[in-house]
Amino acid sequence: MSTMNLTLLTDFYELTMMQGYFKTGRNPKVVFDAFYRHNPDDGGYAVCCGLEQVIDYVKRLSFSDEDISYLRSTGTFDEDFLEYLRGFHFSGDIYAIPEGTVVFPREPLIKVVAPIMEAQLMETAILNIVNHQSLIATKAARVCYAAQGGAVMEFGLRRAQGPDAGTYGARAAVIGGCCGTSNVLTGQLFHVPVLGTHAHSWIMSFPDEFEAFKTYARLYPDNCTLLVDTYDTLRSGVPNAIRTFRYMQESGIGLRKYGIRLDSGDLAYMSKKARAMLDEAGFPEATITASSDLDEYLISSLMAQRAEINAWGVGTNLITSKDTPAFGGVYKLAAIEDEQGNLTPKIKLSDNTEKITNPGSKKIYRIYDLDFHKIRADLICLEDETFDPADDLILTDPIETWKKTKLKGGTYEMRELLQPIFLNGDCVYESPSVMEMRDVCTKEKETLWDETKRFVNPHEMYVDLSDRLLRLRNALLEEMSLKQLDLE
Repeated sequence: MSTMNLTLLTDFYELTMMQGYFKTGRNPKVVFDAFYRHNPDDGGYAVCCGLEQVIDYVKRLSFSDEDISYLRSTGTFDEDFLEYLRGFHFSGDIYAIPEGTVVFPREPLIKVVAPIMEAQLMETAILNIVNHQSLIATKAARVCYAAQGGAVMEFGLRRAQGPDAGTYGARAAVIGGCCGTSNVLTGQLFHVPVLGTHAHSWIMSFPDEFEAFKTYARLYPDNCTLLVDTYDTLRSGVPNAIRTFRYMQESGIGLRKYGIRLDSGDLAYMSKKARAMLDEAGFPEATITASSDLDEYLISSLMAQRAEINAWGVGTNLITSKDTPAFGGVYKLAAIEDEQGNLTPKIKLSDNTEKITNPGSKKIYRIYDLDFHKIRADLICLEDETFDPADDLILTDPIETWKKTKLKGGTYEMRELLQPIFLNGDCVYESPSVMEMRDVCTKEKETLWDETKRFVNPHEMYVDLSDRLLRLRNALLEEMSLKQLDLE
């Protein structure tokens, strides 16, 4: 993705709709919202991620001669439309929630305000980028929460669904909380720590385990973690690791950071036994790292069993988000310019209540409890609405509207989430570094209540609509309902 022009990373119908707009002379300004409906893993929150790659995509958005030739070869597109595509570029506005922010269902993560041909084309790529990285960042946040402060390393490249998924998934995992990745390309592209030990093949390539450990320790005395389960963890691996540490001491070669890695067996039992052996041998500062098909549930179980594990290498289940393989983000029209140049709110109906969209050009306020600086709710409102935290605020559930919460004035504060990214086609936002985004995410997670972070039946964070937006939504629903009656 760092070198490819992704203009044709789109669904075919986006281009056929574009030609339809072109042929009918229709290219009004519109508002599209990119949002999702359910948190991954039935969790209480998600982590927004992928904006930097969306920015790169939009900046490169143009049709090359090769693109035009390919589209011509499909036999679907006329020459006048293909000629229009030669000069195509993005000219609109984009607003987005910054990466690393914790987010909740139904609120716009990205808002595109642009001529409909431009906004329509971007749908697929925006969802592809944001859905994937938000999914992995969320999974990483859950895994790191389970580790209770222990370092989590992303080790999943060889199991990822291709190079891009491995590389950008590792980026997202670091933003979500991982301390680094085994993926060297991710380290190069995004300046994040690259981490790793050695494989079983290193041990097997030597005449014996001790010789393999000793050679590795001499090569890497500043970062020496020995994989101890190639033959027999407790009768061979750990004793030979201890023997190696002693050898380094006796040779006058100081080990700055050292320990062992467990990659199989009963990790709780093995780690406790290994800890006792290391401590008895005089190496209490030696760390114990665990790997082997870990996820947040297994790590939580091991922590509950008081496993003696300091760090975690998490691969397949993290980089693939194995139990929830898709984020489910959608991209829906919320408003369209009328003949007088005014944005007219639009709503999508559905037999499924949760799929009914919120109309109009909107913004989001995050509401914090002043005493604890924890999130009380998110409030979606119309673009021109403002609020004074000194006033009482009534929050209304958008579905079960009889459910209301009153926040006393002076007990809460508000922060607007959507930030301008592009204005009139120009990028006005500079992405922080990945490690800075990781710091943002760490602080964001601290604003969540513990009840929202638990894995089983987490508290659902309130995402409410302002009174004006709720009235607009209900009015459009009533209007559409009457139109349906007229068709009967």
